[in-house]
Amino acid sequence: MAQAKTKKKSLNELFQELDELMQKLEEEESLEKSFEMYKKGVGLLKEANDSIDRIEKQVKVLDEDGILS
Repeated sequence: MAQAKTKKKSLNELFQELDELMQKLEEEESLEKSFEMYKKGVGLLKEANDSIDRIEKQVKVLDEDGILS
């Protein structure tokens, strides 16, 4: 079986999805659905944090000429 490649989302996509999720969560009355949305939000936040960490590491590698080494 071929493995499906998972496309990493950009930070903008992650933040947009989090924003939409928050709006839905505010309107949700079901505790079960709210908890599922919360878990999804935590996953999105972890993904965003990982992406930010990766970017920070790349920035630290920049030399004084602004070129990634």
